[in-house]
Amino acid sequence: MSKQAGLLTLTDLNAADAPCCPPIAQHRIPAETAAVLAPAFKALGDPVRLQLMSMIASADGGEICVCDLTPAFELSGPTISHHLKTLREAGLVAAERRGTWVYYRARPGIMRQLAALLTVAEPTA
Repeated sequence: MSKQAGLLTLTDLNAADAPCCPPIAQHRIPAETAAVLAPAFKALGDPVRLQLMSMIASADGGEICVCDLTPAFELSGPTISHHLKTLREAGLVAAERRGTWVYYRARPGIMRQLAALLTVAEPTA
């Protein structure tokens, strides 16, 4: 995804506490915003990545070692690494190498943005 002047980026979303845009149930999402957000939703569209995201987001202390993620799946280490790379590239997780291990943590600002975008108010009776 190229970074052009004036376009929204996932980094911009993570820095702000305010929603990037109104919920999609209230207003049409601009094409530029949709292009920025789509990779994050696409990354979460895979069952393994959704499980990994859940494990990372719910980890005690806010982070988890890849050494604790890999044994939870019947997949090879390189396959898990590929899925984690996809989550990183989508902006959903941050990673920090400590010695031989990599620790992952969710990026809560972006997660809040995605949740706010999908918020649908209950109809009033």
